[in-house]
Amino acid sequence: MTFNEFSFHKELLKGIKIAGFREASPIQEMAIPIIAKGEDLVGQAHTGTGKTAAFGLPLINKIANKEIERALVITPTRELATQVSDELYHLGRFCGIRTITVYGGVGYGRQIALINKGVQVVVATPGRLKDLYKKGKIDAFNPEIVVLDEADEMLDMGFLEEIKEIFEYIPQNRQTLLFSATMPDPIKELANNILTQPQFISVVGQDESTTNNVIEQYYYVINEAQRDKAIVTLLETEKIKKCIVFCRMKREVDRLTEHLQAMGFNASGLHGDLEQLERETIVKAYRRGETQIMVATDVAARGLDVKDVSHVFNYHIPFDPQSYVHRIGRTGRAGKSGKAITLVSTEEFRELQRIQKEVGAEMKLATIHIEDEMDLEEVMNFDSLETMVREVEVNDKAIDFIDSMEDMDYHEFVERVVSILLQQKTSASGQIGFDENTVIGMLDEFEGEQKVARQNNRKRKRR
Repeated sequence: MTFNEFSFHKELLKGIKIAGFREASPIQEMAIPIIAKGEDLVGQAHTGTGKTAAFGLPLINKIANKEIERALVITPTRELATQVSDELYHLGRFCGIRTITVYGGVGYGRQIALINKGVQVVVATPGRLKDLYKKGKIDAFNPEIVVLDEADEMLDMGFLEEIKEIFEYIPQNRQTLLFSATMPDPIKELANNILTQPQFISVVGQDESTTNNVIEQYYYVINEAQRDKAIVTLLETEKIKKCIVFCRMKREVDRLTEHLQAMGFNASGLHGDLEQLERETIVKAYRRGETQIMVATDVAARGLDVKDVSHVFNYHIPFDPQSYVHRIGRTGRAGKSGKAITLVSTEEFRELQRIQKEVGAEMKLATIHIEDEMDLEEVMNFDSLETMVREVEVNDKAIDFIDSMEDMDYHEFVERVVSILLQQKTSASGQIGFDENTVIGMLDEFEGEQKVARQNNRKRKRR
């Protein structure tokens, strides 16, 4: 369907055209008519399928047609709240739509003033929104449409109780929309409590098959000491537009970011300990393409939806299968191709296999051959180098060549010859990642050691 078929307000259609939207995505085609009729909705869809426009367009249309006055969108993270607010503003700007983003880490004053002034769309994170309602700061804000975006992410981040409390302050005569990539039991229970006879739609089956096709997934089995060398080599050899490098911990993000910057890469780090203004600046620079490499923790990257992310690198294997799915889903957006690469040690390999089995991912074992340039220190460290130079038989052609260069200063001549030597590369001098036979052998050896350790442990217990 084209967007002209939805009977949208003419000023909204103008915003849609400028945004470059032509045909509705599956989630938009299913959700928009239901929302337009005023029914509650549960939509199952991953980020990147167009669900912001799926709920945003009918929401804006209702405001433009004066069917409603205010709407509330609740998102799990500040980054996603800012992103959703920006998209709704740009789609509805010709309709005079005013949006505000509400989150913690900044002062209350301006947020409260704008809400009470009559802004039409509030996009908020659960913690700050609950505080504002609880302290009676926004009593006059009574949204007629409420959207819960990325509900399962809010569950994972521990916001479920805040969500339940927020709905105690919101009028019952509202339209409620819930969007989630997965439907665990707590989310189903929440939907039963806050929605009224909702319609259920899902594009997850379609989306997952598309995602499996467009995201190539590879893994490299490495020694722990190879990790930095591996990520640097991959960043140098892969054709990257933008990429995200996922680390498990904040200190890993800081250290790796500094290392990559020292190696000349255009990299920034993102984690929860950064000040809010600094986080916003980093994300905006990344979106605009001023930064090519984002090094981030899982929590910091939740809800981070950036176009043209060609690669995702797992510097360390994630803690669980859900995190793996979340991480690689940052690439391969909207049907575009993407590549996910995971670095894993032999000790972690069984964990990778478990993730592979649970998420049904097709991951390919990979290696990369590297050719290292000689440096002066390597040349000077050759065994018996001095003896070799002194004892080598001089070739007549070398004499003729030197005679032909008689117009060049002797020292300059030697410097240039040594420089040529330093530019030469050794052939296939190294490799990142073990091949399949080596991995199997190492796993057998590792399992043998584990078996012996378990037997020794049982013997000690018997004693």
